[in-house]
Amino acid sequence: MVDNIASSIIAKTQGTNTPFQKQQWRELGLHIYIKILIIGGLFCYLFHNEIRAIVHRWLTDSSWSHGFLIPLFSLYFINQHKKEILELRTGPNYLGLFFLICGILFYPFNMIHLRYGYLRPISMIATLGAIVLFLGGWRLIRYTWLPIAFLVFAVPLPERYYTQLTIPMRQWAATVASGLLNLVPELETTANGVVIDVFYKGKPLEPALDVAEACSGMRLLMAFLALGVAMAYLHYRPIWQRIILLATTIPIAIVCNIVRVTVTGFIYVLIHPKYTQGIYHDMLGLAMLPLAFGLYGFLAWFMSSLFIHESDVVTEDIVLRKNDA
Repeated sequence: MVDNIASSIIAKTQGTNTPFQKQQWRELGLHIYIKILIIGGLFCYLFHNEIRAIVHRWLTDSSWSHGFLIPLFSLYFINQHKKEILELRTGPNYLGLFFLICGILFYPFNMIHLRYGYLRPISMIATLGAIVLFLGGWRLIRYTWLPIAFLVFAVPLPERYYTQLTIPMRQWAATVASGLLNLVPELETTANGVVIDVFYKGKPLEPALDVAEACSGMRLLMAFLALGVAMAYLHYRPIWQRIILLATTIPIAIVCNIVRVTVTGFIYVLIHPKYTQGIYHDMLGLAMLPLAFGLYGFLAWFMSSLFIHESDVVTEDIVLRKNDA
């Protein structure tokens, strides 16, 4: 009897938080934060050129202004597993030390010999992952690998790759928008590459409607792809649904950009060209983000409603009564 009572008390105490378990980041201790500051300072000193170049790109290029949000999302991901991380018994992993040495040596080797600019910030992120593996082991990597890998979305693509991606997206938008504009009576359009020649009531409209690089949809695509990864990670659902949601971020972004170019064409022809430039142009671009999230949310709701899991089914208790003879 006493043993049963003692075992039940132990089971209850193990299921609840004890005073010795850490629940807040401030409970880590001053020495831990000093170590983090020292390691972080050395990391920033080693890669200060890359950090400064990336931040400057965020400030000067509106296509990558979402980069300021990416590190904040990574910190939020880590905070989501605060309890598990604080309860970890971490230890050094010397495979991480090997990767760390390789990352530090590769950085100057790339600068001197390879001279491939995109690998410099990527190697910086890889080195950060190696530091976490070295100091915290695989247990810590389990909860931090995605926040670290998520930082890749903050790294601007090389200009040549960015241009190669934007040109076909601009051509697709011009072709589809031209076909939709032709549905309007007395309106004829022809897509020539990224330029749409417009004839309204038999008269050509000058200048032609140019699907500029800002209208390529790359800004929306990169930002929405990053947010799609975040949403798929934060909302618990089966892995196959997460894969579908992540895969649909690209076509959703392309569709929204086609809608943007088409609406711009209608405004250009039927209202006034001045409303397709400047702040009006930027406001229309921002309006596509809620549309993209609406389509994304509808798809998520549809998949959740289409399949009902056994855990969601409410079972009724069946009571059997015995009739007295």
